[in-house]
Amino acid sequence: MDKVSWRSLLQLHGTPIVLSLLLIIIVLGTAAAQSSSLDRTTVDLLIRVVFVVGLYIFIGNSGVVSFGHTAFMMLGAYATGWQDCCSMTKSFFMPGLPQFMLDTTVPPPIATIVSGLFAALFALLIGAVIMRLSGIVASIATFAILMVLNVVYSNWDSLTAGTSTMTGIPAFTDRWIALLAAVVAIFCAYLYQISRFGLMLRTSREDEVAAKASGVDVIRQRLIAFVLSAFFAGLAGGLYAHFLGTITVNAFFLDLTFITLAMLVVGGMNSLCGAVLGVISISALIEALRQLERGFDIGSIAIAVPGGTQEIGLGVAMILVLIFRQRGITDNKEITWPL
Repeated sequence: MDKVSWRSLLQLHGTPIVLSLLLIIIVLGTAAAQSSSLDRTTVDLLIRVVFVVGLYIFIGNSGVVSFGHTAFMMLGAYATGWQDCCSMTKSFFMPGLPQFMLDTTVPPPIATIVSGLFAALFALLIGAVIMRLSGIVASIATFAILMVLNVVYSNWDSLTAGTSTMTGIPAFTDRWIALLAAVVAIFCAYLYQISRFGLMLRTSREDEVAAKASGVDVIRQRLIAFVLSAFFAGLAGGLYAHFLGTITVNAFFLDLTFITLAMLVVGGMNSLCGAVLGVISISALIEALRQLERGFDIGSIAIAVPGGTQEIGLGVAMILVLIFRQRGITDNKEITWPL
């Protein structure tokens, strides 16, 4: 391919390339710093990129806000534990599993992908009903799904260990695995975005009546995006479980729901670039405020901000962004090449 063709390709499809390069630079910088705490923060950031990009696939293209995708992440995390925990751990925490699952240990890469497929299958079943709804009604329905699954998983002791912490999940997710997953999520979201399915769904986002009049099957298009986004949410859950090695139901509830939605909104909920930059910006702010709460020394003087500053600072920052940049940091636009 000649130089002009490469330039045209970058100008036309620069968004996923630039975003991927940005994540690669972050990972390389973390690797050079050789800090275990910074490394864990970076892996957590990359997992959230996978999750928020999954959110964008549905919310950004359909215009329907979903409060239930954290439930898909929980499904993926626990499905991972069902597959690749050792047999002894399974029999202790999950005695209600079928015998063939108790006796079988699946390799972590396969378990992670299967977890995403499990979440996508569940989304297909419930989405066939929920996607017939629109607006705030559909959003409340997704929130109801989150509430129901949280209660079920909190009380299903034989399969989820209830509110206890499930341990024994093998460590698999490192910075390179998380980076690979984030890059794949970005490119898949971009390919969906420019496909005819993504174009038809965004048409319904702008004017549902006109889209239906033009022959767009709105319910079907929303369902496709809903299932695809659930897959990446479940994948993020599997990566998260393999990152921590332990999971608990409370980790997949309101706190995670609202912080990830905030990342999407602050970045720009109608653009892929906004989804990724929102995660990076909010994660960087959270880490900076966390370090200030821990305190630091300047000579013989110890400086530390009061506890709770992290939550206050994060709230103030989000309010300022939404006041002065109502459509997010990216103004709902994509990155082009050259910048």
